[in-house]
Amino acid sequence: MSAALALAGGAVQADQADRSQPLVIEANKPGTVDMLKQVVVFNGNVLVTQGTMRIKAERMELREVGEGHRTATALGVPGTQATFRQKREGLDEYIEGTADRIDYDSRSDLLKLTGNAHVRRLRGSSVADEITGELITYDNRAELFSVAGNNASGGRVRAVLTPPPPAASGASR
Repeated sequence: MSAALALAGGAVQADQADRSQPLVIEANKPGTVDMLKQVVVFNGNVLVTQGTMRIKAERMELREVGEGHRTATALGVPGTQATFRQKREGLDEYIEGTADRIDYDSRSDLLKLTGNAHVRRLRGSSVADEITGELITYDNRAELFSVAGNNASGGRVRAVLTPPPPAASGASR
């Protein structure tokens, strides 16, 4: 079963200023930076930041794929999933997600969360919308989330969408 939706309340585009910020990778264990193969691998409580974007994982593999683009794979471990969080453009809102595996491709601007995936949109610190499934794909360009279930568990997916906050009460009737 597969479903696709744009989160309620309009566009979910990530903060565009993040792309021009430095990419910082930190970890508790030694890592490798292979300049020839253009591959970075870090293990042990890895934290990746770029502007407002944060990815936490047990293992992170980052590859340069040409023309300034990168692919990244963040892996959790049993009991601790990989996490993603990023501010929405021009709003006091964040998109955050958890999954066993998170893959990102900057060329297609696609984020895939696989394995007990969960994505939330926060307004300030309050949860506004939630999506759960086996696979959640976030297409930032199309401003679209797609969610698919696990066929072994019946393929169920779930979305909880809240109405937008009321408009400012300055209009007269």
